[in-house]
Amino acid sequence: MSISARQATFSALIRVERDKSFSNIILDSILSENVLSERDRAFAAGLFYGVLEKRLLLDYNLSRLSQRPINELDSGVLVILQMGLYQLFFMNGVTDAAAVNESVVLCRSNNLNNAAGFVNAVLRAAAKLSEPNLPNIKKGKNKYYSIKYSCPEQIIRLLRKSYGDTETLGILGSADGKAPLTARVNTLKTSTEELERSFKSDGIKTERSNILPDCLFLKNTGDVEKLRQYKDGLFHIQDLSSQLCCRILNPKRGHTVIDACAAPGGKSFTAAELMQNEGKIISCDLYESRIGLIRSGASRLGAEIINTSVCDSSNCDRFPMADRVLCDVPCSGLGIIRRKPELRYKADMGFDALPDLQYRILCSCSKFVKSGGLIVYSTCTLNPKENNENARRFLEEHNEFEEYKINLPKGIRRGIEERENELTLFPHINNTDGFFISVFKRK
Repeated sequence: MSISARQATFSALIRVERDKSFSNIILDSILSENVLSERDRAFAAGLFYGVLEKRLLLDYNLSRLSQRPINELDSGVLVILQMGLYQLFFMNGVTDAAAVNESVVLCRSNNLNNAAGFVNAVLRAAAKLSEPNLPNIKKGKNKYYSIKYSCPEQIIRLLRKSYGDTETLGILGSADGKAPLTARVNTLKTSTEELERSFKSDGIKTERSNILPDCLFLKNTGDVEKLRQYKDGLFHIQDLSSQLCCRILNPKRGHTVIDACAAPGGKSFTAAELMQNEGKIISCDLYESRIGLIRSGASRLGAEIINTSVCDSSNCDRFPMADRVLCDVPCSGLGIIRRKPELRYKADMGFDALPDLQYRILCSCSKFVKSGGLIVYSTCTLNPKENNENARRFLEEHNEFEEYKINLPKGIRRGIEERENELTLFPHINNTDGFFISVFKRK
């Protein structure tokens, strides 16, 4: 089916609100269902993620421009207004006239004819603004930062209390825009040099990481899963932070490794590559549907040592003793909101409940670490209660384990003072996802 880029964006935003699903999954679905040029796909993606990233700022300005309370507006009308306002404020390539007129067209093509005049009036008023309205910072920093960076005040308060204003503003500033697309070279099938040549022949730009070997930053890929190199299993997509986590885990040839919360499987794949496909990896998840993602990925990459298991890692007694155990636990996701901007708007981020679940998983899995073996605890969040506090509680309550020093690779910088077995990665410092890693060794 062929539709306009703006209609595709509208449909995707409506589904995000309706289905409460991840933004990337919904956008990929919409774009795959419709015929759009590469230019229109890029426009739709930019507008889609832009509206999600700036939603609080857009709604704050709409509340000042609209005579109707925005919480009383039809959801479709609100989405059209958000899209129009984002184009006016942030898309320099779109004229004011196009932003207004195309929004009216969207009303008429989505059975919202009665709202066309209202949308036209609000957006014409917005077009007269030189820049978006913001609250007065003197009346409260939390409110000001919340609107400016479109991040709920509960997150602002947590970040400011945990890291201070300087780091908080760095984190918030890095939350917008496109995250780097990072590939892990599948050394079971190719080399970094060979993959670089293959990408170059297809017009794909690559840049080597100066921090980790076999790590490439990609540009101009289009749909990654349609690339011949992807189909041939020559790489998988994995952020630098997760690749670093696997390097710190340091699995060796012949090791037995447990990946306790493995889906969709990226860390298991990297571990298999580091182990040169010799040994055994047990990749676990709570749900059979997600186990399927691990199996299909392992098959594509030729990672033959990966064995999958459906189990609750917070209460499992079926693991063998292992040389390495990885607990990359479910978390609030504050470190990946530039990849999934809708996460910041969740009514319940899990700040209260998640630390106990994470700690149970860590304690349960620690029983299977061999003497002299390592267990790595990691999250993709920036909440100290889920990170450092859990790591320190574990050491206090498990005398059979000790701190294991993390040797930082050249180019990685710490953003805060923490113990030698702990590492918090900040997006604005290392251009990675926000991520936490801690390592313990069984005495």
